[in-house]
Amino acid sequence: MAREKLTEAVIAKLKCEDGKPREEYCDIDFPGLYVEVRATSPGQGTYYLRYKNALNKTAHQKLGRTTEISLAEARKRAKLQKAAIVQGADPRAEERARKAVITFSDFFDDHYLPHAKVHKRSWDRDVQLFRRVRDVFGSKRLNEVTRQQIQSFHASVKAEGLSAASADHHLKLIRHSLNLALEWEMVDKNPAAGIKQFNEDNKIEHYLDDVELQRLVSVLKANEPPMVCQVALFLLSTGARLSEALNADWAHIDRRSGVWRIPATNSKSKRVRSIPLNDSAIEVLDRLGTEGKSDHLFINLQTGERLTAVNKVWGRLRVKAGLPHLRLHDLRHQFASFLVNAGHTIYEVQKILGHSDTKVTERYAHLSLKTLQGAANSASVSIRGAGQAVVVVPEMLEAA
Repeated sequence: MAREKLTEAVIAKLKCEDGKPREEYCDIDFPGLYVEVRATSPGQGTYYLRYKNALNKTAHQKLGRTTEISLAEARKRAKLQKAAIVQGADPRAEERARKAVITFSDFFDDHYLPHAKVHKRSWDRDVQLFRRVRDVFGSKRLNEVTRQQIQSFHASVKAEGLSAASADHHLKLIRHSLNLALEWEMVDKNPAAGIKQFNEDNKIEHYLDDVELQRLVSVLKANEPPMVCQVALFLLSTGARLSEALNADWAHIDRRSGVWRIPATNSKSKRVRSIPLNDSAIEVLDRLGTEGKSDHLFINLQTGERLTAVNKVWGRLRVKAGLPHLRLHDLRHQFASFLVNAGHTIYEVQKILGHSDTKVTERYAHLSLKTLQGAANSASVSIRGAGQAVVVVPEMLEAA
């Protein structure tokens, strides 16, 4: 340990004595300030402040590298740190507390995911989304993640070519997970709170005209392969979600009252809901051939187990029908269009589809324009009829 007046010239010539792995140069003008130099890095070192903590033990606070800050800046930082220490602060204790916070990856794996598996049906989607989040924030401690970093990440996801909705899903996962960390008192604030989403309207909907509908139904009624064809017809006949149909059991079907009761465990809203079974849906049930033979409506005919994978086969069916872009979920939208264009109210559609908010159902309101146009045309019929009728006015009677 060498004590001398530190100057920029001294700093420029830092070195260890022969045989020593490290050396300290202590500043005479500012007690507690010193530069540590190591034999492996001659000519440069690190500024430190030596002080007594609350336990009256010697502690050392790093101020910066000599290659990064000047001697004047080091003295300024040391002065500020000393003033804070006098007021009761302990820089090292604060740093240890900061480092005691777990990383985002550990939080997600050990805390968030176990919670999500119990409370979220779509927790596996969170696992997929977190892969990209982990690449950027996984090694960071929760209290090291900043608002600006999250905003930059949100923008970068979209810049990669993903949709605005996908970028928003990543943001919502970060915000929700950090909200839980805040609730569990693992962080003091949520830096993602209030960050605006893109909220672009990128909903894709494919509605079929009469010819397209005929082609689709013709392909599905060919019943090849039988089970997936019946799944698609059932979705088209009920407006149900694919997951609801694949998880349907015969115990949920009440043929006497013509109702399919979906249990809360299978419903997206986590509430029991009932779907009235129309004639088309009943025909599908009659063709399945699983009643009395299996607990499940739709089964894998090779294994006899519940049917789980249909997308690959559906891809072939839609191409065969000349509708390569039609998604299974579009059959739910098509069902809604049947109801709206038949003159049923948005409220009725909402109840059958199981929407918790009418705003979701209102997306189908535009489908009723054709029906409304027909209603408006009825007025023109009356007007035309009135114009063609022979009317006798008082003046004509007087002239006669």
